Amino acid sequence: MGHFRSFVEGAGFFFQGLSWVAKNPRWWLFGLIPALVVFVLYAMGLYWLGTHATDIAEWATPFASGWAHAAQTALRGLVGLAVFGAGLVLFVVTFTAVTLIVGEPFYEKLSEQVELSHGDLPAGHDLPWWKAIPRSIRDSLITLWYVLLFTVPLFFLGFVPVIGQTVVPVLGALVSGFFLTVELTALAMERRGLARKERFAVLRRNKARALGFGVLIFLIFLVPLAAVVTMPAAVAGAAIMVRSRMVVPGTTPEIHERA
Repeated sequence: MGHFRSFVEGAGFFFQGLSWVAKNPRWWLFGLIPALVVFVLYAMGLYWLGTHATDIAEWATPFASGWAHAAQTALRGLVGLAVFGAGLVLFVVTFTAVTLIVGEPFYEKLSEQVELSHGDLPAGHDLPWWKAIPRSIRDSLITLWYVLLFTVPLFFLGFVPVIGQTVVPVLGALVSGFFLTVELTALAMERRGLARKERFAVLRRNKARALGFGVLIFLIFLVPLAAVVTMPAAVAGAAIMVRSRMVVPGTTPEIHERA
């Protein structure tokens, strides 16, 4: 029950972030700008993938050329659907990383403002932007590598009957959710002087809470335009969660009631 309670609590931090941006609409609009720019670019990419999924499926299944038309169409339709589904998952997982990189100055300010509304900012760990952005890009690429390490096998397992339609989507949501939390909590953890390996260690120790937060956001981001509208709330919720519940080495979590 403890893990389930932590999972539910993690999901609740998204709603705390949503409440915060609802009370501070100026900062919500401020956080929409980079998300909207990245979303337009990603939407163009998904449109291209959707219109070429059949061609990609045909290229990937040359062995089916001599099959009966019905069997060939069924196989290539399934492969095309799987290709588009994999693209959609990559959209959701990488959207956050790319948006945080593009909008680093925006979300840094938003995250700081959230923390200021709960008390003082952690001091002594500020990086100039010309160091922060390259480090964010490097860390996001490493995170993406881990995502692919898990999602590529899951992609192929998706073709296994029954397992592919039941177990794989659940595992995919858990993996994607965890790494979304990795990306979204990076700003608040870096503010506390934590490097990438240390941030991963903190999230592993708070795995149920991290999964509850990330899985909910993953499911929300699957809804068209929801990723844009809720991105500021996700950043705000991550800042509140790190501040109030994540056990960071050398610090004591600060628990505040005021959102």
